[in-house]
Formats: sequence, structure tokens, C-alpha cells
Amino acid sequence: METNIKDYITDAMIKNNFSGTVIVRDGQKTLEEKSYGYANRSEEIINSFDTRYGIASGCKLFTAIGVCQLVEKGLLSFDTKLKDCLNISFPFFDKDITIHHLLTHTAGIPDYFDEEVMDNFEELWIKNPMYHIRTLEDFLPLFQNQPMKLKVGERFHYNNAGYIILGLIIEQTSQDKFADYITENIFKKSGMTDSGYFEFDALPSKTAFGYIDFPDGTWKTNIYSLPVKGGSDGGAYVTVNDIAKLWDALINHQLLSEEYTRQLLNPHINTNEDYDQFYGYGVWINIRDDEISKYHIMGYDPGVSFHSAFYPKSSIKTVVCSNQSEGAYDILKAIEANIPKSENPNRLFRQTLTLL
Repeated sequence: METNIKDYITDAMIKNNFSGTVIVRDGQKTLEEKSYGYANRSEEIINSFDTRYGIASGCKLFTAIGVCQLVEKGLLSFDTKLKDCLNISFPFFDKDITIHHLLTHTAGIPDYFDEEVMDNFEELWIKNPMYHIRTLEDFLPLFQNQPMKLKVGERFHYNNAGYIILGLIIEQTSQDKFADYITENIFKKSGMTDSGYFEFDALPSKTAFGYIDFPDGTWKTNIYSLPVKGGSDGGAYVTVNDIAKLWDALINHQLLSEEYTRQLLNPHINTNEDYDQFYGYGVWINIRDDEISKYHIMGYDPGVSFHSAFYPKSSIKTVVCSNQSEGAYDILKAIEANIPKSENPNRLFRQTLTLL
């Protein structure tokens, strides 16, 4: 298996001109780790195992864990209504929106970047310059005074604005800045020593630039394509090793009790009736033959592509970080072609599925 994974990863990297870093682990055993391409093309600084990468919406899991921690402490509940836990006005939002709706993308609120109707993220910054976006409050003018898109609970509608609101709820409830809360209560508890919410104009060492490639072979960095600092919907920087540590901390109840880990990993909502794909709290869930086959997180931004998964039947974890707009998914699929399909699933995940 290890030889096949190494061969498939190398072939996929070369075929897709991949730029980034990959790690595959079985428990604490590393089956493969490999980097390809440049963290800084101009200076020809190569990507390496300790390179930090942006992971875009992969960060929604951090936000969901943070909310669940506050629920576990009794400071909130999943049924708490938005109007009762945040002293910010949303004049056109339904009064029945709950934290559960926000976590599962079923609140029906408008999104500041609606993936159902928009495809160019850079258009957002024409009227709202990206260099002004440094706090969660800075995102509010992008959606705060817009009408509802759907009825509450009508259907799954992937929504970044909902996770910005969840970050604001974390701030108000904990009395900490969002990034500080995540650092103290998730990164440090997981041993994620190299991860953080960094600003474009103050990036630490060993951080990859994100690259946008054009058909004619030219490219540019993504520094004018994204907010200066990421928020609760995405934008942190991590290493592949840190994300592997996050999965370990989550499944071993270092971040949440077993009860609230089950809540987070429960397949709450079907994301598409034609597929066996569900969404928990901040995490995508695939079901095959009435069993959970994969928990995964992913993120795409200009100059960023990211996929990571935990496979409960084999206990294998994969992390693929790329500093290009595409590429991570192809590497993930090459890895999945070699993952065992039948071993004894962890007891926690058998019980999680029964909560449907």
C-alpha cells in the first residue's frame, strides 16, 4: 500500500504540475509525505514539510469546534437564536435563525460570496477594498442589510456569511478576539504550533505565497484577491502536520467531549439529494453502504486549494495543501484509490451514524 501511494502521489503531482505538500498517516505512522513546487517562485524557495499554506474554507471546522466548545460549557445551545446571542442588527433576517442553522448552512441568509451565482471572488473587492478587511466586523457591510435568500431551514446553501456570524458569536460569548480564541482553545490544545491567522502584509517565515496561473503561462500572487486577514469562514495558514494533529485531537476528544464530538460529526443535512454527501458542523461527510466512509474539509480561494480527510474504517488521515487555485483534489483522489475499504470502524463513528 505504501509503495502504491508514493507512486500515485508522485505521478499525480507531475501530471498536474502540483505545487504544495501532502501527508498521509495511518494512526501515528506516516505513510508518505511529499512536497512539490515553490513556496516563492520569484526567489525559487521550494515547498517543504514545514511550509505554511492558506486553506480557505477548510477553517470552518475550527469555527464549528469553537461554537461546540461554548455550547458544551453551557454558554450557548444549538437552539439559541441569532437575535438572542449577538447584539448586531440584521434588519431583514428571520428571527427564528438558530446557531444550528448557521452551522449547517440552512439559515437561508444571503452570502457575501454566493457560489450559486458568482464565480469571481475578486469582484468583491471593487467596492470594498480587500485591504480594509482585517476584522470580522469588516465583513458585515457585504451582507448585513440584504434580504433573506431562502426560508429558514429550507435547504442546504453553502454560506460564508453564516460562519462570519458564528465567529462574531464566539467573540461576544467568549469576550476574546476570534483568532485569539481559536489559537488558545484549538491550535494550542491540538499541538498546532505552526498555524495561525496571519495578515498578508505581515506573513511569518516559511509561509507560501498563493499563485494564480493563467493559460498563457503567466501568473500573479493572490495578495490583491483575498482579505488582508482571514476570518471565521476561512483564511488561516497551517502546515500539513498541524492538520493531521487536528484530526487526532478531535477524534481523541481533546477538543470536545465524546457527546459533542458526535454532535459535530453527525450528518445533519444532505447537501445534495443525488449524492450520499452530508454536512455536519463545519465538516463534510460521505456515507456509503449505510456507513460513514469519510469526514473531510476543503477550501478554495484564488491561489489556494486544500483537501483533508479522515477515513474511519482505516483510521487514515490525508492532508493536501496547495498554493495554487487547483490541484489538491486530484492528489486526494490518487490517494483514495489506495486506501483500504474495509476494516473495523471506530465505535464512535458507528454511533454517530445512528443519530441520523
